[in-house]
Amino acid sequence: MYINMNDFGASLFDELRRLEREMNTYGWPSPIRSAPRGEYPPINIGTHANRVDVYLFLPGVDASQLDINIQQNMLSIKGERRLIAEEGASYFRRERFDGAFRRVVNLPEDVDPEQVEALYKDGVLHIAIQRKEASKPRQIQVK
Repeated sequence: MYINMNDFGASLFDELRRLEREMNTYGWPSPIRSAPRGEYPPINIGTHANRVDVYLFLPGVDASQLDINIQQNMLSIKGERRLIAEEGASYFRRERFDGAFRRVVNLPEDVDPEQVEALYKDGVLHIAIQRKEASKPRQIQVK
């Protein structure tokens, strides 16, 4: 049987992308890529023996307008990137994201939500989350 994909239109793929974005919002990893194409802001997550580092690339965002919190090992970052536009100007192409955004990151179980530092510099937000003392590696002496 032949099914014309035009019967579905772009809505089928739009719905799949929407579902993937929603799953990412609640900390479900994407099987295809770490974040859907066009997800804002881009994010890098690194891990060390004593901390987890989260980097968000936020050029043009006012750091005082960011809302960052940790709850049940979920790091949530919310904010808004405002459009910079001249009055009366019109665009024939716009690639810069503007508007409200929210990213939620599922953190490892051993992070300490009481030991978090956030630094915004040159358009990059760096969030350093310390690991709990009990989970840090410790050298054991042989007697």
